[in-house]
Amino acid sequence: MIVGGCFCGRVRVEISQPIVSALCHCLDCRKLTGSPYSYNVIVRTAELHVSGSPKEVPKTADSGNDIRNYFCPDCGTPLFGRKINSAGEPDETTVVRAGILDDAEKLNEQKPQVEIYTDTRLEWISPIEGASQFKGMLSQ
Repeated sequence: MIVGGCFCGRVRVEISQPIVSALCHCLDCRKLTGSPYSYNVIVRTAELHVSGSPKEVPKTADSGNDIRNYFCPDCGTPLFGRKINSAGEPDETTVVRAGILDDAEKLNEQKPQVEIYTDTRLEWISPIEGASQFKGMLSQ
């Protein structure tokens, strides 16, 4: 298991092996993280275990999808996000903010394999060598 949590420690997560790791350059991720991009690991929703009570923030994405992002209600750390289907159920995958993972060695093992929304990547950020490049969302 890979474990992590928020800055204050009140929300913790456990995940199994990620499906893929990615940098996202979309405008929403900039706002969510206060950074020029987000570094994420995508996991199966059923394999994400959360302790604590993250705050849910809903949003309609540019794609029209219903998205929920989750934060620690105490310290504000961005934790994860996922698409919600038309029945109100979470998508089969969840995007976990990789910076919340505790083990730096696991982060080194999860070098981003893809970069998404590269059409809005800042000019001074170079593509990651060997990572697949997508102008929009990664196709599932």
